Amino acid sequence: MIAFFARRLAAPAIVLLASSLPAFAADEKPLDMASTAWLLTATALVLFMTLPGLALFYAGLVRARNALSVLMHCVVIAALMSVLWLAFGYSLAFSDGGQNQAWIGGLDRAFLTGITADTLKDGIPEAVFFMFQATFAIITPALIVGAYPERIKFSAVVWFSGLWLLLVYVPACHWIWGGGWLAEAGVIDFAGGLVVHVTAGMAAVAAALMVGRRRDFPHEPILPHNPGMTATGAGMLWVGWYGFNAGSALAANGSAGMALLATHMSAAAGALTWMGIEWLRHGRPSLVGTVTGLIAGLATITPAAGVAGPVGGLVAGFCGGVICFSVTALLKQRLKLDDSLDVCAVHGVGGALGILLVAVIGQPGFGGSGFAEGVDAMGQLGSQLLGLLVTAAWAGGMSWAILALLRITGGLRVSEEEEFDGLDITTHGERAYDLR
Repeated sequence: MIAFFARRLAAPAIVLLASSLPAFAADEKPLDMASTAWLLTATALVLFMTLPGLALFYAGLVRARNALSVLMHCVVIAALMSVLWLAFGYSLAFSDGGQNQAWIGGLDRAFLTGITADTLKDGIPEAVFFMFQATFAIITPALIVGAYPERIKFSAVVWFSGLWLLLVYVPACHWIWGGGWLAEAGVIDFAGGLVVHVTAGMAAVAAALMVGRRRDFPHEPILPHNPGMTATGAGMLWVGWYGFNAGSALAANGSAGMALLATHMSAAAGALTWMGIEWLRHGRPSLVGTVTGLIAGLATITPAAGVAGPVGGLVAGFCGGVICFSVTALLKQRLKLDDSLDVCAVHGVGGALGILLVAVIGQPGFGGSGFAEGVDAMGQLGSQLLGLLVTAAWAGGMSWAILALLRITGGLRVSEEEEFDGLDITTHGERAYDLR
């Protein structure tokens, strides 16, 4: 009798409880609280990479009279990209483009129309996913700042960064991460070797050529004014990169943990490799060189972090250290390209190298997780090469076109007198230091 009444009372209670729970479509994942918590953390880490990490890293590498201007560039880019990402960028990158889906998304998510606190995307609040991707949209044009400091007009920085986000970053992001044609072609770019580093590297080459060399380059040595500041920024980038790569798993799981491990090993290997080369060639290891190698290792592992193991991370870091060091010397000493803070040589080349290394270190023999079913290493290499060539061509060509337009309409470069006095005081009316 007791069992009978228990069953009769339990049925309405179960119905009442079920009605109080959120309803999900059959193909929609329920809220994953652990992954949401991790992605919130990763979002903060990636923003930390730009402000203050990248800002300090770059500011320490320029001369004292231009340090504040570099900080200003990074702060304003972070603010402007945030607004543009909300207005159009996110929707065009990640929404369904209908018949144009292969090339670009639609505008149904412009200004996050229809998205509430309860809207989920693969088990994560879409507002959190939006913010995580916004931090990538912030840091990518901020990377390009290293190509043109000490001589560019501030207005040119603002216009170029905004147009570049919408015309270069957003399409590349959609092609690879938004379900576009390169994703369909099987390209693996886990955390931004193409979307972030190659696009920024190609834009840096275009900017260095279009804006022109600094007045002292290459006749006089242009030394970093504060290596300690640069090392501090590099340390922040190393920490923040955990969010950049491990966060790109979009889950709190083993894939995120392995991505973090591979990322750390690549950074360590890159730093030691660059330091060792300098030590052998010049008889002394430099702090700036060592942290530059650290960044090269991080850039190189970024696209492969989702398929690599710790040994693959070491391989990526070593290759990134050797090749990025060599390209840095080639561009500055032989080609006389004033990519002032080595954006192309470190980020562009590192990202491109990592894209190709996916086909090597992603193999189980290197501790990798392998590729899609039916795809071997050579097939994956073909997809990776296709993605690299297309993305590099698009980023380089569109960056050149934007800069050409700005040079015609408002100019790119400050006057020789302003360059001599420094952009801190001539453009912003402030100084990072009291130089009296």
